[in-house]
Amino acid sequence: MSISPKSSRVTILVKALPQPSKQYGETVCCAGVTREGHWKRLYPIRFRHLQDGQIFKRWNWVKFDYREPTRDKREESCHAYEETISVDGVFPERERSLFFNRIIVGSAEHAAAKGQSLALVRPRNTKFSFKAKSKDEIAKSKEAFQQAAQQESFFDQKLADLDPSPYEFRFNFEDDSGQHSYQDGDWETHAMFFNERNRSSEQEALRWMNEVFNERYPKQGMVFALGNMAKRPQTWQLLALQLPFLQVSESMGNHDSEIVDARGVD
Repeated sequence: MSISPKSSRVTILVKALPQPSKQYGETVCCAGVTREGHWKRLYPIRFRHLQDGQIFKRWNWVKFDYREPTRDKREESCHAYEETISVDGVFPERERSLFFNRIIVGSAEHAAAKGQSLALVRPRNTKFSFKAKSKDEIAKSKEAFQQAAQQESFFDQKLADLDPSPYEFRFNFEDDSGQHSYQDGDWETHAMFFNERNRSSEQEALRWMNEVFNERYPKQGMVFALGNMAKRPQTWQLLALQLPFLQVSESMGNHDSEIVDARGVD
């Protein structure tokens, strides 16, 4: 029996780190919000397989067709038909504050009580930190991507050569439910590290990120996008962080353009 696809249009808020997948090779967890304020989780998205006109960034409006997933029972989850994805404009910056303040909740627990598996939370007393991964951790991540690359119909050399991040980035913070410590799974955070390391040095990249996340962003209304896990719904993760309601480029010092560029790297 055929299943008639449904259609949706969302503005993208979440693009998490690429993950190796035995079935799809490499996937990216993406999520957005409809004009009516409803979350949609797009999966599986093989981002590097998208064509011109399909490659989207945060704050793009994206149209896509989907069906309900077979195993993922979270209300917001959509099995997106990758070939139907199209970019349909950008959410105007001047409208973001009013619109997205309506969907911010006090904590992940508050979202779960409403039946949600995705949420925007404004954290308090945030502390960004980083920790070098062990050689074994990096090697295991590398091996996972190499194995995923071989699942494709053709060997994906770019995927096999993907360098895992050598650091774990983490945020400690408070919300209305208490204190938390979440690993940062935002693609753009790790892009910031690699971009600045390539431009200058690893030490400078870490120094700069420490300044941005511990001094500048907390003063500018930083917001976390959180999501839970399909198999362990009680476990929530930090999927994305952003400054949705303020200009990022205001008087940010010597790294003004790099901050804008790094936060926009998708």
